[in-house]
Amino acid sequence: MTIRERINSIVEPHRENSYSRWYDFIMLIAIAIGIFPLMFRTQNRLFWYFDIISGLCFTIDYIFRWVTCDLRSKSGGWTSFLIYPFTPMAIIDLLSILPTVHLLTPIFKVARVSRLLRILRIVKVIRYFEPLGIILSVIRKQRTILLTVLTLAVFYIFVTAMIMFNAEEDINPQTGQYLFDDFFDAFYWAACTLTTVGYGDLYPISDTGRVISIISSMVGIAIIALPSGIITAGYMDEIRERKKDKQ
Repeated sequence: MTIRERINSIVEPHRENSYSRWYDFIMLIAIAIGIFPLMFRTQNRLFWYFDIISGLCFTIDYIFRWVTCDLRSKSGGWTSFLIYPFTPMAIIDLLSILPTVHLLTPIFKVARVSRLLRILRIVKVIRYFEPLGIILSVIRKQRTILLTVLTLAVFYIFVTAMIMFNAEEDINPQTGQYLFDDFFDAFYWAACTLTTVGYGDLYPISDTGRVISIISSMVGIAIIALPSGIITAGYMDEIRERKKDKQ
């Protein structure tokens, strides 16, 4: 096994490879300490070290994946090295490194942009945390059904909002305006009702509006339950498939 093949076997998730498991654990720690400072408004010296350490880990990981990308590519060859920096995860990896460059080089000092780029580091967890990877795989496989459910939900929200917007014509006594001043207010209310969130900032006060709200809530529970069942069934199937592949 060459050095590049050894590196590839470590950076790619292989649960039977102890070195790969340790590598994933170290990268998860790097991600954790990289986003930890985002939980505080004020920054101190310890957070600076956290960012340097996590940025160094991300840089090494980016280089390792770049120099071994042809081993993971279906086409292979030198073109893989040109294509890899433009792949979605490679772009996220690069953007995750930029906040550390901001710490080291004054020219990159755009504080708000730097904090937003740090948030992208959370996305890297998908690569090193297997359960999230399984869920993404399930979503990819079931995307047609999930898109159908999403379309149904958006259509139902639109229809409910249209009905409520024209049915609820009472005036809000606090503002002296319509309860649903424009269609977006009705659409926002319908989305909150469908998802059973119920913030309480917009709600019907007429009997007609309340009946519509009751029906919308009951149907919303059924629509929201559909994706959960699809993902759960797909998750179990994916686990069984992976177990068969390992055996």
